[in-house]
Amino acid sequence: MVSQELQNLIQILSKLPSLGPRSGRRMALHLLKNQETTLRQLIHALGEVEAKVKTCSQCGNLDTLDPCQICQDPKRDPSIICVVEDVADLWAIDKTASFRGYYHVLGGTLSALDGVGPEDLRIAGLLNRCRTGDVQEIILALNATVDGQTTAHYLHEQLQALEISTITSLARGVPVGGELDYLDDGTLTTALASRRVV
Repeated sequence: MVSQELQNLIQILSKLPSLGPRSGRRMALHLLKNQETTLRQLIHALGEVEAKVKTCSQCGNLDTLDPCQICQDPKRDPSIICVVEDVADLWAIDKTASFRGYYHVLGGTLSALDGVGPEDLRIAGLLNRCRTGDVQEIILALNATVDGQTTAHYLHEQLQALEISTITSLARGVPVGGELDYLDDGTLTTALASRRVV
């Protein structure tokens, strides 16, 4: 017998990515057993995030500042914008410290099955940034899924109309440290098609 309050907590935790009912139950029990060290700190951190974190009106990143710290960084190259689906993708790329331009988070991908059209994403904001800024290159860093590629194709058409000089996408193919016999057919086909001179 579990009280309604505990059941609600377990259900909420179970909805988090990579968690199910069992993991939600384990997390709930851990939080309750460690109220002083974990539960209260989590409650405080969630309150802080709710009160202070907002979506950057320029790029779509999450930060306590608007524009965010990335958009305010004068050392970044304003002529390059890297377009990503989600904030997690932005954070993954920025963590590498190999890209020094700006970002634009779409907030998803086009999907006819899910009823997601161009007006549901931050596409208009991207096109506006391209019209008003000195953008020379757009990097389409979208996932290699059907929806990701559909979105990239749509964006390519829209950006060509704005006469953006360079529209690129991330390389696809064999990952660093990857062994050929473990790769799927699609990855190998893309790697062969994207081969370059050594």
